[in-house]
Amino acid sequence: MAEKKGLHDGHRDRVREKFLEDGLGKFRDHEALELMLFYAIPRKDTNEIAHKLINRFGSFSGVLDAEVDALTECGISKNAAVFLKLFPSVCARYYKDRYKNDHSQDDDTGIGETIAHYFIGANEEQVVLMLLDPKGRQLYCDIISKGTLTASDVNIKKILQLAVKYKASGAVLAHNHPSGIPLPSDSDVKATIALKNSLRSIGVVLFDHIIVAEMEYVSMADMDEYYELFII
Repeated sequence: MAEKKGLHDGHRDRVREKFLEDGLGKFRDHEALELMLFYAIPRKDTNEIAHKLINRFGSFSGVLDAEVDALTECGISKNAAVFLKLFPSVCARYYKDRYKNDHSQDDDTGIGETIAHYFIGANEEQVVLMLLDPKGRQLYCDIISKGTLTASDVNIKKILQLAVKYKASGAVLAHNHPSGIPLPSDSDVKATIALKNSLRSIGVVLFDHIIVAEMEYVSMADMDEYYELFII
């Protein structure tokens, strides 16, 4: 006797083919999440789970930003929760690698967009440093610290060490405001001045300080009240 097929047999294949033909553009949020969960939950109806997760966390991005413990409280395994948490970090790494050379010191938009990608999925403040050669080409760009940005000697010492190591002639600093707006605070301005003066002592120019919030960003060098800080 032929085995009776289940109601959802073939459904996963159809969803995968839809993605291969059109990408995620025609997927609703719960359908995209359903597809992602295929690869972490092999035997259950992930459509129902996707609906439950989005209802619990409010949005597709809310699911991916949720903590692992909160995700497991919705009935998925820790393995599946970790799998979902990978996506923001994978996106950040992809953009960082894909667009790492698509800018120069004369291309403020390119630098801003490149640096903004480092903060995808970040739930805490982190600081990114970009170092440039005399032609504005990137020598180094990475997260150098996490936590509140200050004008502390520890942060500046690390930046100076990296600038010397990579023989940089220019630098761009960036940090994020995870729960705020992309505008400089008083402490941001003080940190900028301290860093500018310290870099100048070793012949390195601070070209900009970029503030990021929710993938929006501002360039302090482009703001009327701060541009004089970056005059060479």
